[in-house]
Amino acid sequence: MPRRGVIYTVAPSSKDINTIWCGTDDGLIHITKDGGKTWKNVTPPAITSWSKVSLMDASHFDVNTVYAAVNRIRLDDMHQHIYKTNDAGKTWKEIVNGLPDDPINVVREDPLRKGLLFAGSERAVYVTFDEGKHWQSLRLNMPATSIRDLVIKDDDLVIGTHGRSFWILDDITSLRQLISVETGHAMSLLYKPANAYRIRWNMWTDTPLPQEEPAGENPPDGAIIDYYLNANAHNVTLEILDMKGNIISKYSNADTMYKIPDVNIPLYWVRLQQMLSAEKGSHRFLWDMRYQPLNIPPSYPISATYENTAPNETSPFVMPGTYIARLTAEGKSYTQSFVVKMDPRVKTPLTDLQLQHDLSLMSYQYRLQTINILNELAVLRKKIKEKLPDATGSAITDLTTCDAQSAALENSPQGSQQQSFGKLIGSLSSVFNNLQESDMPATSQTTAAAKQAEQSFKKLWTKWLEVRKKIKYCLGEK
Repeated sequence: MPRRGVIYTVAPSSKDINTIWCGTDDGLIHITKDGGKTWKNVTPPAITSWSKVSLMDASHFDVNTVYAAVNRIRLDDMHQHIYKTNDAGKTWKEIVNGLPDDPINVVREDPLRKGLLFAGSERAVYVTFDEGKHWQSLRLNMPATSIRDLVIKDDDLVIGTHGRSFWILDDITSLRQLISVETGHAMSLLYKPANAYRIRWNMWTDTPLPQEEPAGENPPDGAIIDYYLNANAHNVTLEILDMKGNIISKYSNADTMYKIPDVNIPLYWVRLQQMLSAEKGSHRFLWDMRYQPLNIPPSYPISATYENTAPNETSPFVMPGTYIARLTAEGKSYTQSFVVKMDPRVKTPLTDLQLQHDLSLMSYQYRLQTINILNELAVLRKKIKEKLPDATGSAITDLTTCDAQSAALENSPQGSQQQSFGKLIGSLSSVFNNLQESDMPATSQTTAAAKQAEQSFKKLWTKWLEVRKKIKYCLGEK
C-alpha cells in the first residue's frame, strides 16, 4: 500500500526558480527541476516510514544542495538526524558530528556565509562553521525547550520555540567571520562590525511600567563591536574614529566606573556599567553612537527600563556615515570600518539632521570647555585664598580684585543679566537637550538660542583669558 503523508516542509531554491524541494511527515523527500510539472522521489534509504522530514533548507550557494532535518520520535528514535545532498538528491550524507542524542527539528543555512549552519533540537540550538563536519552548542542563556523553527533576519538569528516564546541572538556578524572550529581563535582579532542603526531606544517619557510586567527586550542600542583576545592583556583601548581620523570616543580597560549618585529610586532600574575587558576570550562592547560623554555626575530619566536604564545623555549622536573602530592590545592595533545608518522611519532631510548635529556638537564642545574653565577657576580661587593671609600692601588689593573678577566669571547673581560661565552652562545644557530630544529639524527658536549661547561663550572666553592672565601674575605663575 503506498505511503500517504502530509507535505510538512517546502524549500524553494534561491539559485533557480524552478527547483523546489518537498518533505513529508511520513519520511519522503521529492524534488522538482521544472517548477512543479514533474517530481522525483529522492528520499535517502535511511529515512523510513513514520519519519518526519520536519524542515528542509535549500542552499543559497548551490542549486543542487539542500539540508533536511529529520525527526524520528514516533519510532522511539531519540537520535539526531540531519541529511545533506550536494548532487540534487542522488546521494545523501548524514552530518551530525558533535550533536548530542536529541531529535532535530530544524536546520538552516546562513544566506551570507557558506558552510555556516544552525540547527534546533528538542532542547537547544547548535552551530557549525564547516557545513556540518563539526557542530557545537549555541544555547547560551536559552532555556531547555523545543525549537521548532529558526530564521536569519539580516544579522540576527531568530528562534521560534514550542512554549518558551521567541528568542533573538543579536548580531551574528562575528560568527560569519570565523573560519572554522580549529582555526577560528588562533590570534587576537577585531571582527568587522555590522551596520548600526541610529535608533532612539526608548521614546516612552512617562513613569515606567512595573518591573514584573511581562515585556520583550529591545536589541542593544548601539553599534556592536566584537573582539577576541588570545591571552590576558594589560593595556587595551578601543577608539572610534570618523573618516578624517578624528577620535569620537575612546575607552580603556583602565577606565573606572562612575559613581552613581544618591537617587530616590531602587538601583535595580540602573543599567550595569560597561567596561572594556582585557581578559582572554571573546568580548562584546557596545558603542552608543555618540561622542565621548561629559565627565559629570550621571542623572537618570523618569522613564526607566528594568536593569537597563542608561544615564541621561551628555553628548550628541554622530551623523550617519562610515566610522572606524580601532582596538589596541599590548601595542598592536586592529582596525575595522563600519556604517552607522539612520532610523529608516525618520524622514528628516539630511541637511536638517546635519544642522541639528552641528548645533548639538557646538553646544557640547562649549559645555565641555566651560566645565574645564569652571574647574580651573575653582583651583585658582583656592590658591588666591591660600595666598591672601600672607599678602601685604598692593598684593592684597590685586588678589582681592582677581578673586572678585573670578567670582563674577564663575557665577552671576540671581536674576542678574550679567553673563557668567555658571549661567552659560545651564543655557548650553538647555539648547543641547532641545536639539537631541528628537530627530526633527531644529526650530528657529532653538537655533537662535544656540547662536546666542555661542556669542556669550566667545565674549566670556575673551574675559576669561584676561582674568586668567591677571590671576597668574598675582600668584607669581607664568
